[in-house]
Amino acid sequence: MDINTIRHIERPPSAADVTHWREGLAWLSGGTWLFSEPQPALDTLIDLRAFDWPALAVSADGLDIAATARIADLDKLVFPKEWTAGPLLSLCCRALLMSFKIAHEASVGGNICMSLPAGAMISLSTALEGTYTLWPRDAEPRTVAAIDFVTGNRANVLAPGELLRSIHLPASALTKRFAFRRSSLTHLGRSAALLIGTSGPDGDLLLTITASTFHPVQLRFGPSPSAVDVRRAIDAAIPQDGYFDDVNGLPAYRRHLTYHFAEEIRAELAGSGAVA
Repeated sequence: MDINTIRHIERPPSAADVTHWREGLAWLSGGTWLFSEPQPALDTLIDLRAFDWPALAVSADGLDIAATARIADLDKLVFPKEWTAGPLLSLCCRALLMSFKIAHEASVGGNICMSLPAGAMISLSTALEGTYTLWPRDAEPRTVAAIDFVTGNRANVLAPGELLRSIHLPASALTKRFAFRRSSLTHLGRSAALLIGTSGPDGDLLLTITASTFHPVQLRFGPSPSAVDVRRAIDAAIPQDGYFDDVNGLPAYRRHLTYHFAEEIRAELAGSGAVA
């Protein structure tokens, strides 16, 4: 699209060189949304890829993902064999409504900062107990739990000019068993519900509900919760008007999927293994 309101694309050597923030500025990462529709409120884009951040770093502590990392690179990551939840990386990358061309440009951080209910990078990072490093323009860096970042449909905790620098997924979460469930109304369509459960050595259950709700909902249970326990916890955490409503699914449909997938995940992780 010819976005005729954009007058400048700046490529400073570091974020520290952006000392003043004003209306009309926006960070540019993959640009797959910025370039997809008119941006009448913007006149200048600041290209994050000029900072040349290393995309992915595997260590004993887990996985560090630069906000500018391409989703296609995360999808292809060869992870350590002890990361039993490692397949979630690819499952969530492929849960997005995008062509292979978009996947090779779209960034992990861009998907998170768009803060859509169906943002599968949000699903991934919340389910794996991730943390985000944020860089304000006029303060010290701060760390936010992934589950606390998105506050609603296209709403999050970022202040004006604040930048998502990186995502950390801890090894303690990556070595858990997992179960993954997703549904969309059309083949390869946008998610109507995406639920992930993880379980550690003691049989606990961490259930993460996304896509069916306005923002991620996370529920923690002790070892071997019952079906009644899980359903009651969902009802307590998500009010009747807490389910998202758009062309990809009515609230009643999304609520039904949430109950159904939650029970499948509970039963699966109560067994000896997990099947995605």
